[in-house]
Amino acid sequence: MRIAAVLLATALIFAIACPVTGKGITVADEGIQKEAAKGFEQLLDLWRDGRYDELYDRTFGDGESRERFGARLAAAPLKPACCWEMLQDVKVSAGKGNRATLKARIGLEGGVSGDSATRSFRLIKEDGVWKASRSEIISLSGATKKKKRLIRMR
Repeated sequence: MRIAAVLLATALIFAIACPVTGKGITVADEGIQKEAAKGFEQLLDLWRDGRYDELYDRTFGDGESRERFGARLAAAPLKPACCWEMLQDVKVSAGKGNRATLKARIGLEGGVSGDSATRSFRLIKEDGVWKASRSEIISLSGATKKKKRLIRMR
């Protein structure tokens, strides 16, 4: 009976000391959280200031040219709000290697007054710079691709 109690206590201590997380994601340490949040805030500043070429260099993804990306954001109905409203309630989860996921409430201008969206953004750190997914930025902006209309011929 005593051996079973010792084994159970050891297993419990091990489980508490070494938690298992799903998909290799853990809560990022404070340094990575601050660094990723600061990098993402810089991305939002570039977008807000209309510096789309620089923003393009701080994003990753396929299928969108620099010119098309800039044009879509320039014509988009939403852009990040200023100052303290821009980025709130930030949580960063570290992924494998140089990857992280940032979840935050983003303040937006251009829609209903006081608009905000809580979203998750995939981030990758390349050459010391945090980059966000281009498609997630486009989605946040409210820019949509034009839908092709089917015209029926009689």
